[in-house]
Amino acid sequence: MHGDRSPTTFHQFSLGRVMRIGRALENELVVSDLQVSRHHAEFHSTPDGRFEIRDLGSHNGTYVNGHPVPKGGSVQLGPADIVGVGHSTFRIVGDRLEEFVDTGEVSFSARHLTVTVDGGKQILKDVSFGVPEKSLVAVIGPSGSGKSTLLKALTGYRPANQGEVLYDNRNLYKQFAELRQRIGLVPQDDILHKELSVRKALKYAAKLRFPADTTAQERDARIDEVLRELKLDIHKDKKVTSLSGGQRKRVSVALELLTKPSLIFLDEPTSGLDPGMDRDVMQLLRGLADDGRTVLVVTHSVAELALCDKLLVMAPGGAVAYFGPPEEALNFFGYDSWADVFSAFENYRDYDWAGRWKGSQHYTMYAADIDAVAPQAAHTPPQVIKPPKPQAWGSQLLTLIRRYVSVIVSDKGFLALTVILPAVLGSVSLLINHDHGLLVNPKIDPRTGLHAPNGTATTVLLILAVGACFAGAANSVRELIKERVIYERERATGLSRSAYLMSKVVVLGAVTVLQGLLVGLIGFSSREIPDQGVILGGSTLFELCLPIMALGFTSMMVGLVISSLVKTAEKTMPLLVMFAIIQVVFTGCLFTLHGTLGVNEFSYLMPSRWAVGAAGATLDFNNIAPNSDDPGSTDPLWNHTASAWGLDMVVLIALGVVCGFFVSRFLRRHEPEVMRK
Repeated sequence: MHGDRSPTTFHQFSLGRVMRIGRALENELVVSDLQVSRHHAEFHSTPDGRFEIRDLGSHNGTYVNGHPVPKGGSVQLGPADIVGVGHSTFRIVGDRLEEFVDTGEVSFSARHLTVTVDGGKQILKDVSFGVPEKSLVAVIGPSGSGKSTLLKALTGYRPANQGEVLYDNRNLYKQFAELRQRIGLVPQDDILHKELSVRKALKYAAKLRFPADTTAQERDARIDEVLRELKLDIHKDKKVTSLSGGQRKRVSVALELLTKPSLIFLDEPTSGLDPGMDRDVMQLLRGLADDGRTVLVVTHSVAELALCDKLLVMAPGGAVAYFGPPEEALNFFGYDSWADVFSAFENYRDYDWAGRWKGSQHYTMYAADIDAVAPQAAHTPPQVIKPPKPQAWGSQLLTLIRRYVSVIVSDKGFLALTVILPAVLGSVSLLINHDHGLLVNPKIDPRTGLHAPNGTATTVLLILAVGACFAGAANSVRELIKERVIYERERATGLSRSAYLMSKVVVLGAVTVLQGLLVGLIGFSSREIPDQGVILGGSTLFELCLPIMALGFTSMMVGLVISSLVKTAEKTMPLLVMFAIIQVVFTGCLFTLHGTLGVNEFSYLMPSRWAVGAAGATLDFNNIAPNSDDPGSTDPLWNHTASAWGLDMVVLIALGVVCGFFVSRFLRRHEPEVMRK
């Protein structure tokens, strides 16, 4: 399991003894690791010579052969079983306990990785290579060579259909729940909120990733340690957005180093950087490897490959064209520059680059021993799909809410727009003629002696409803897409999907409801309204505002649905406009919906239909603004009764809840495949 490594420490076991493991000093086995709970687990030795491990409600979990021990439960141990606690593993040999501490000096290898997509097309073909401990490995290749697919396969984000990834001779796919804590991943896009300061961004990341019983002092000490290591301590109080590209990449690396990973993957860390920053980042990675970590970087830059220990060159189609020392690569291909090599890949796409590689002396020297192992199907057992979370759901929710509020408060432009937008939308309704006001009993037409329909009421309500729809959806339509990379990474480290979504609902919901209140107060307070509502009696103004507030909230939920569906932020604006226009059409204020077969039933899916219905019930629209084409017909959603108002509001809120369900399902598409339920 640990190759040829010798145990870090031995512990003697006696019959009937209990040996407790944890971070606290009173434990028999003290593990100085912030991934370990204060009182994590216990080894039990029974009088009949058997051993078991008992979890003590740990936050990051106790593992036997990579599979989680039930929280608070116990598992009997056999002679070959390996117990994992944080960065340490334990093995019982005879009457003694052997401890192996993962200090970063671990091997890593990929064997026969093959990825097949729909239609049977292979986008990664039989990739095998081995990485020695404490080394820096670069992966290069032209577009379409499978570099991103390889990175996802190596990290467990998208397990290969065939083959295996071995971390210290342990199968990553089968033991992902445990080993994910020892692997860091820095995507191409920054995995932090740019509106926060460096220290605050790391503070929230540490709060989410470390066990709930970790003290603020312990987290701060680890943050300071990482900042000093990466020479970021002088920038700790600066906003991330004010840093240079190279410094921001250092902060992303710092975030991953908080949990002391032994293996770090980076995807295009030098993309968009000038040659000087390119060198700085590569020298940083060289230093990380020298300090006792294995670093694998996918890059397009070939200027600093000499800093690497090994180079993996991918050919078009997803096959290995070379693996070995970077200084020997150009000579292997027979070209003077990498531009010539990439041109050859493009010009001779049908050439068997993988066959040339496997028939070479370099292959015999650097990859034949890894490739000799027979390929295996990459199956993931059910136990790893639902790994433990470092924080309880409520604790994660509170941290996420605090972080999101900090992000919003730091964005002065968003704060200003939050106030200005509803104020403008509400004020537009004031331009409508005040002569008729909003009355329960419309005026008598002196020419006919009949009640005259009050068109002002429906016009004002139409404007306010559309304003609430637009403001609510605009608040959220970009929120999930702009944080997609952050969510993907945090989900892999134990973030609860429902806690993440609920933090958005709570914060954006509060903002949107207050905006709806402002829209309603501006639109209704200056007009004559009924003295008595159908629900709140004399509080008619607030009763009229409630549907507008609820409409803003439900529209915000629709915005989250849009944000979870689109692939780029640019696509959100056309969908936002389309949503607002559809709501205008189906309010029931422009033309008669009730009695129109098909159209009326379809309008029931529209939040604005039910919000206008609730406000219309309070204002008694069936009386003051009856259907012009059929005065005898009444819309049941506008009935001046408490039951009609209550039904309108319940359905309006229910539409928001349904949207929340769909957002949760759509978020699953942006999670590591090995973690999807």
